[in-house]
Parts: sequence; C-alpha cells; structure tokens
Amino acid sequence: MNARGLSGVEKEYINKHHKHEIKDNQCTSFLIKHVKAPVHLVWSLVRRFDQPQKYKPFVSRCVVQGNLEIGSLREVDVKSGLPATTSTERLELLDDNEHVLSVRIIGGDHRLRNYSSIVSVHPEVIEGRPGTMVIESFVVDVPEGNTKDETCYFVEALIKCNLKSLADVSERLAVQDRTEPIDRV
Repeated sequence: MNARGLSGVEKEYINKHHKHEIKDNQCTSFLIKHVKAPVHLVWSLVRRFDQPQKYKPFVSRCVVQGNLEIGSLREVDVKSGLPATTSTERLELLDDNEHVLSVRIIGGDHRLRNYSSIVSVHPEVIEGRPGTMVIESFVVDVPEGNTKDETCYFVEALIKCNLKSLADVSERLAVQDRTEPIDRV
C-alpha cells in the first residue's frame, strides 16, 4: 500500500510508529484494518506475544522461552498449507502506553529473511461506537528468484488474513462485552 488516499491521522500514526530501515534487496509495505471493537480489547489480543494463535489463523502452537519482555524468543509452529513449519521470533518492542508491538523473525524453515513487523493500535469511532484502527507494517528480504512485488504480495496476503481474523475475534468479543455507543443522544 502507498501513502496516497490516507487520512492525516493515518499518515501521522505511520510516520510516528512505522519506521523501518530498508535495504536495496528488501520490500516494505503497510496495511490498515478498521475494527469495530474498542482499542483495549484489540490491544489485549495483539500484545500477546506468547499467544499469537488467539487470532493468527496460521499459527498452531507457540512456546515462549523465559519471561515476556523485550528480547524474549518464541518458537511458532505453522499450520500446514504454508511453505513453512516453524518460525523463531524475537520481541523487539511492547509498548502498552502507545499500543505498539514489534517482532523480528530470527530463524525458521521459511524464506522470510530479515523480516521485521510493527503493529500499532489506535482508538477511533466507527458508526458511533468505540473502534480501533490497526496498522501493520513490515520489511523483509526479497528471496532469490522472486521480485519485490511478488514478495510484498505474499506477505500482505498473510497479514490481511491475520488482520481479518483479529477483527473477527475482536468484534465477537466486543458484542459479548456490549460496548456502549459514544455521544449517545
């Protein structure tokens, strides 16, 4: 996705939270998802570095080594159907005040080399109710034999699935939570 068509608020959040150092052999992109659930609920799922399977449909199992802190490692088992079975990932940033999570892939049997992602979660109003804007950006090496466009398309497809699942889970929980409309008249 590119910056055209973005609102001022979206551009502001991307400039503030989604900075990646990009090398010649890498591609980068970002995706935005608007979720009809309050930010505290969405963040409660996103921040769980130790339980990505709560909303990421391609994760079957996750084991964290040590305490949940910056530098923590997790071993993720990937469901069949993807060109991978495992991924080793490091927690780079977990900011509960700004609602920002950053993860770097440091190993695994896949082609996502030097992959780093940032997810930020922001409150907004959707249809008069508390909602959330989720922005996920990434940078990754382009594997030999692939183009930047092919690589970005593949990673964006995975992130779109994850963000759709995050929205579905969050919205289901929000209905159970019965959040009240904002500015009721």
